Amino acid sequence: MSNSNQTQRRGTRIEFRGVGKVFTNAKKTTTALEDVTLTVEPGEIIGIIGYSGAGKSTLVRLINGLEAATSGQLLLDDLDVVGLSERQLRSVRRDIGMIFQQFNLFSSRTAAGNIAYPLELAGVPKAEREKRVAELLEFVGLADKAKHYPEQLSGGQKQRIGIARALATNPRLLLADEATSALDPETTQDVLRLLREVNKKFGITIVVITHEMEVVRSIADKVAVMESGRVVEYGSVYEVFSHPKTDVAARFVATSLRNTPDMVESDELALRDGRIFTIDLTEKTGFFAASADATKAGVNINIVHGGITTLQHQSFGKVTVQLTGPDEAIEQFYQAVSTNADVQEIIR
Repeated sequence: MSNSNQTQRRGTRIEFRGVGKVFTNAKKTTTALEDVTLTVEPGEIIGIIGYSGAGKSTLVRLINGLEAATSGQLLLDDLDVVGLSERQLRSVRRDIGMIFQQFNLFSSRTAAGNIAYPLELAGVPKAEREKRVAELLEFVGLADKAKHYPEQLSGGQKQRIGIARALATNPRLLLADEATSALDPETTQDVLRLLREVNKKFGITIVVITHEMEVVRSIADKVAVMESGRVVEYGSVYEVFSHPKTDVAARFVATSLRNTPDMVESDELALRDGRIFTIDLTEKTGFFAASADATKAGVNINIVHGGITTLQHQSFGKVTVQLTGPDEAIEQFYQAVSTNADVQEIIR
């Protein structure tokens, strides 16, 4: 896009300090968020992941001021938005773009008309609006769809128009709430590539709310795992994927990596002869050296499951192996690899 100022803008810094949110009605009190503390640096993409009811969407609604925190501080570039008036929040929202799960396009407006809508609200002159809309349509690859109505667009095209609309006012922060959950896998990857391009080209901070770990794996720099209104794990994507510290994070990681046998596969493997081990593969594991020594000692090693992944320029993975042969040599193999890696044995 030709707006030279946008490339020089700095993404928003987000800081949650002990944030809580309680919903109260005549019948009950519900704690939606409890003691949320995390920081998103300018220009980062953070994935917020959790199962239904974990508090993900409430977190987003606090950021854009649609809900107010009950406790704690929520700072956007050092401005605490907790307690701001609606008039003050309108000013804050000008720097925030929103991408929705169901696109939220006006059926009565063309693609160009949908993108132009926030510019109309902002009072941007018509000639400038039209120029900006044309730039955005070109950027999202839909310049030929300007006069098409939403019903004439595919799901992926609708979401691209939604992204273009979110970018219309040159925001410094994008909030994407389950933005790909209504799309097929191939279209999801196209949309994620576009969001990554937005982030790289303009330095916009992006918060991605999702229940799909594959989305986090594809796009995010950091990931926060939520459960029952709390952030139970937070770190780089590599850290959380390679060494999840909580059961909920481990379950999410398993759905994406699929590098360990599932329950049915484990039961079947347990019926095989010899001993079965699932081993973390890192540079320090020593798996191949231990395998070479075991083979020399008469052990037969059969790889029955596994996978290697590269994230943020670092590789890691797991391998499940079946070992048959002399018991002493198999035990020596186990001792060698378990010294430097996590090893789980599948037992009958």
